[in-house]
Amino acid sequence: MPNILIIRMSSMGDVIHNFPAITDLRSHFPNAEVDWVVEEGFAELAALHPGVNRVVPCAIRRWRKRFWTAANRAEMAAFRARLQAGHYDLVIDSQGLFKSAVVARLAGAPIAGYDRHSIREPLASLFYDARYPVSRLEHAITRNRLITGRALGYTPDAPLHYGIQAPAVALDWRPTGDYAVLLTATSRDDKLWDEAHWVALAHSLLARGLCPVFPWGGEHERQRAERLAAQLPRAVVAPRLRLGEAARLLADARLVVGVDTGLVHLAAAVHVPTIALFCASEPGLTGVLGSAYACNLGGNGRPPSLAEVEAKVAEALA
Repeated sequence: MPNILIIRMSSMGDVIHNFPAITDLRSHFPNAEVDWVVEEGFAELAALHPGVNRVVPCAIRRWRKRFWTAANRAEMAAFRARLQAGHYDLVIDSQGLFKSAVVARLAGAPIAGYDRHSIREPLASLFYDARYPVSRLEHAITRNRLITGRALGYTPDAPLHYGIQAPAVALDWRPTGDYAVLLTATSRDDKLWDEAHWVALAHSLLARGLCPVFPWGGEHERQRAERLAAQLPRAVVAPRLRLGEAARLLADARLVVGVDTGLVHLAAAVHVPTIALFCASEPGLTGVLGSAYACNLGGNGRPPSLAEVEAKVAEALA
């Protein structure tokens, strides 16, 4: 019964892309103990996978801002002690960054990861005890599945399955009928889709009997959601959501359309028909993949047209 530690700390999309690797691992080692180190903000997300025994939150983003303070030093010492108390047989660093390799080393166990030709930051491979080649031309999900399988001696061959379960939480504010979730917010302005397109798309969804729901994260995103909803009858602006609540909202939707953001990958992971819109990035290696309908439109400097999106909406709902 191997005792395994997974290092995949951030971002939201990267964490979600690692779920199928956990599903594979569990299918080959059903009695394994599997712990997962993630940034504290994504601990609730990692815990959605029933194959994870313990989520170990870290706070690299917060610690490095004020690492010299006594409180932060105490937190870092406690984090290291928790890793070493795990007595792991193997640590798998599927992130492939210098910071993730340093965290992996803290556990005091053998580390497996990408070789220097496959890894995102070649210096990180020097920390590993076992290094494996995985083509950088593969999708991020495939890379995670392959590195985990090679570290544990199996070849992933099952169909893609994220394996996560949306928690049974009540969302009393939701529309009573069918709804579509429109993910209009992302981390960069150049990844945004035109607001006029969102309004037109929402009108066509209303004509199909689907109430548009607009989630948001930060204050600017809330203002955008309210600005869009004000132009639409029956549109709903979500309250601020925890990640588990967002998973529930997405899982119960008829359709999700969103820009390049972590939540659009979460939608694909909970088996909802998902259309991802790329305006300033390429979907080839990090686009949405899912066991339900999943479609990537656009690319870097090539935002999808309204007609393209509406055609895919019709296809997804059919």
